[in-house]
Parts: sequence; structure tokens; C-alpha cells
Amino acid sequence: MDVLIVEDDDGTAEALERTLSVHGYRARRVGTGAEALTRLADVRLVLLDLGLPDLDGQEVCRRIRELSCVPVIVLSGRTEELDRVLALHLGADDFVAKPFSRHELVARIQAVLRRAAGCSRHPAGRDSPAAPTPATPAPPATPAPASPMAPGAEDPGPDPQRPGQAPLRCGPVRLDPRTRKLFVDGAEVRVTRKEFDLLAMLLEEPGSVMERQDIMCRVWDENWYGSTRTLDVHVGSLRSKLGHTEWIETVRGVGYRLALPTAARA
Repeated sequence: MDVLIVEDDDGTAEALERTLSVHGYRARRVGTGAEALTRLADVRLVLLDLGLPDLDGQEVCRRIRELSCVPVIVLSGRTEELDRVLALHLGADDFVAKPFSRHELVARIQAVLRRAAGCSRHPAGRDSPAAPTPATPAPPATPAPASPMAPGAEDPGPDPQRPGQAPLRCGPVRLDPRTRKLFVDGAEVRVTRKEFDLLAMLLEEPGSVMERQDIMCRVWDENWYGSTRTLDVHVGSLRSKLGHTEWIETVRGVGYRLALPTAARA
């Protein structure tokens, strides 16, 4: 399995390559953001430094997420909360502050790959082999997207052998777990992987309060290392994309719930 290292410092890049090799990963290394954007094919994970010579790493992260669902772990000496939250908001799956131990890095790589398994938005990353995690069976392959229907053909609807894949709806909002697409009033709205998973959880029980800890455990990871502020950032982004702040209500001290705005009821 190939891991793309985006790092302009030779010493750091070589150390990362050695660590990945020891743990069974094949490493590719590039030194600029522009080159990284052309090397995403057949890559299962990106290790991204923020201090690149041509493009800011945050911008590279944003562009990667526009092109691919490949997991991105940011490695950076920037330790301010704002830097971490911004990277996660722009599409990073994890943020590891330098310096870090190789054992922690490998553990985080394996955790991110587990969470990212089965992405159906970008087929290129979905059909790649599973990560070489010791004593862990590889996840089942996700079927390739169905061919477009011929004119006049009927939509067969959700696959009865894949429970939980029916679209989730609330008023004008429709979320399709099979295609990982969000529609508002029939128009597609682009969201990140975490935004999709967060909204899907809220849509399962509209009106019910979802506790912050439950959301963090399910959408991120039960062993999440970062600040829970990233949840607030993602909620703010979703409110903006849904077109109204009333879609997601804050229940102070508890969590969030999905509510149909007054304007959407008209």
C-alpha cells in the first residue's frame, strides 16, 4: 500500500520513509504541494507537512479534498489550536504535532485507514487493497458503482441486501449513504467526509439530542486525540451549507440535534 509523503525537509522525509517501510508501507516522497496534487493516483494515504516551499499546506489539503477522498494526516510543528482546527475543517483526517514518536504515527495511520475504509465518493481510493494491519482481516471490497441506467429504466431503489443504505430525509434535505451525496431542495451540496457522517448521524433521529461525546466517538474515533472544538467547526460549516443556522440546534452542555427550520416548513 502506497503512502505519499509531502515534506520538503530531506531528513524528516527519510525518517518517515524508514518508519513506513519497517511497518510494511510503500512510501513515495514529494517536496512541493504542486507535485503532491499530481501524485494522488493509487495512493491510500497522504502525510502532509504544512510548511511547503510553494503552497501553504492548508491550501494543499483543501485542493486534495476537492480531488480525492484519500485520507490526509497533517504533520506540523504548528501547535496552535487554530492551525489544527483549520486543517481538519479543510479536509484533514488527523493532525499530528511535531515532534512525534513513530509508534504514535503508525497507530494514527492505522486508525485513519480503518475509518476511511469503504469511501464511495471517489472510486479510485475505494478499490485499493486494505492497510497491512497485523492480525486484522481486510475489510470486504465495496462493489463498484452501478452503470448509469438506460433511458426509461426504473430506479431499482436501495439494495435490500445492504441494510441502512436507504436515503435519509428531513424536509428538503436528502442524504444518500450509497453515493455519499447531500441534496437540498433537489440540488447537490458538496460536503466533506466528516460533514457527511455528522449529518447522517443527526438525520437518523431528527429532533433527538445527540451528545457531543457520542458524536465524537462515532464520527471521529473513540480514541480521538484532538480538541472537540473541531465538532463545533464542522457544525458551523454544515449550517452554512444547509442554508440556515436553525437546521442544527445547539443544546448547551449536551450536544446537538437536527431541527426543521421554520422557513423550510412553509
